[in-house]
Amino acid sequence: MATADQAQLVVVGGGPGGYAAAFHAADLGLRVTLIDPEKNPGGVCLYRGCIPSKALLHVAGVIAEAKEAAAAGVSFGAPKIDLDALRAFKGGVVERLTGGLGQLSRARKITYVQGRARFTAANTLEVTGPEGTKTSLDFAQAIIATGSRAATLRNLPDHERVMNSRQALDLPEVPKRLLVVGGGYIGVEMASVYAALGARVTIVELTGGLLPGADRDLVKPLEIRIKGVLEALWLNTKVTSAKVQGKTVTVEVEGPDGKKKETFDRLLVAVGRVPNTKDIGLEALGITVDDHGFIPVDLARRTKLAHIFAIGDVAGQPMLAHKASHEGQVAAAAAAGKKVAFEPQAIPAVVFTDPEVAWCGLTEEDAKRSGVDVKVGKFPWAASGRALTMGRSDGLTKVVAEAASGRVLGVGVVGPGAGELIAEGVLAVEMAAVAEDLALSIHPHPTLSETLMEAAASVFGKSLHYLGR
Repeated sequence: MATADQAQLVVVGGGPGGYAAAFHAADLGLRVTLIDPEKNPGGVCLYRGCIPSKALLHVAGVIAEAKEAAAAGVSFGAPKIDLDALRAFKGGVVERLTGGLGQLSRARKITYVQGRARFTAANTLEVTGPEGTKTSLDFAQAIIATGSRAATLRNLPDHERVMNSRQALDLPEVPKRLLVVGGGYIGVEMASVYAALGARVTIVELTGGLLPGADRDLVKPLEIRIKGVLEALWLNTKVTSAKVQGKTVTVEVEGPDGKKKETFDRLLVAVGRVPNTKDIGLEALGITVDDHGFIPVDLARRTKLAHIFAIGDVAGQPMLAHKASHEGQVAAAAAAGKKVAFEPQAIPAVVFTDPEVAWCGLTEEDAKRSGVDVKVGKFPWAASGRALTMGRSDGLTKVVAEAASGRVLGVGVVGPGAGELIAEGVLAVEMAAVAEDLALSIHPHPTLSETLMEAAASVFGKSLHYLGR
């Protein structure tokens, strides 16, 4: 039992996983202390990731829609970009959300401590405050939710002109030429933002396509569209060196056509993220990370120490805010003595580009690699009345179903609003729905949601508006 001056539960890290854990634990009656370096909860996602990037992507989308309206007979002038106003818009969104989380924390009577925590013993940690003051805190149980940071490349210089995603979101300027290193979701999203703002953007990707891990038929419409706004897309290409010279960066790359040099105003390195497991005192707990830097946990998110939990980016892939949030709630419930387990059948992934790409459950490529016998139903948006009214016939919705039973194992969508549409796919996978369930569920017309109904019907060749599969 916790003593009067001891926290029943301390949560280290106030991101989507940490604050979700703290809030849920408080709702379950635990006395909770939440520790984070920021003045309010929110973490990287709200302060320097998911939310500010989506605010900028919204603006990029508005610019793109204004240009495309000409096809419907409505023309606008060239956009005038006010970077100060854009930064203020982004900052206002962040401040409103994080401030709201602060209010929710206080309403739940959570003790919020601003600072950085480091474990010093199995039931004790030290907090270094903003002014450098150190205080000791005893606890009965703890949840580690310290998140992740941007990965770096050793062969690139440490310079302000070689940015990570956090620095790029600060919008220091709109460079004339920008090289984005990495064609994953962060790189493609930020490339879209800077291209919309007027930069000439090149993406260099080590593999043969954007968004490694996603089905190629979902990525194809994005690749086609983004090539129209990029200066260049270099695939199967790696950056071998970079040198800052004044206000430019000279980069050497090696690809299918050999080596070449190009000069850019700035570089954005977007090659993934690494868990924040260093310098938090894991050695004092006797906890060692795995080969990828993650803290091993069980289904309840417990570490090797029964009273210590780990969630979110420090506890394994996928490094997604919504996955961390659900893990946080599981860990909090376990800390409150409930029998729980984190066993999702589908964790959705969304890339907020134009078009958006989203998928959940088993992908078609994963099914092929693992030898799972599936039937795949597809519905191209060129056959969707709603998509045509939007001038966006380039989308695709697909359903991956078990061949024998028709059970929905995975869903994928590419097109405007794919991130909203994928939630129905997640529910179908989690509820063990069969494709016929989706096909027979009446969807409103004319909407993009109908494409999921049609794709499900297409699994067995019964789509009304598309004869293929």
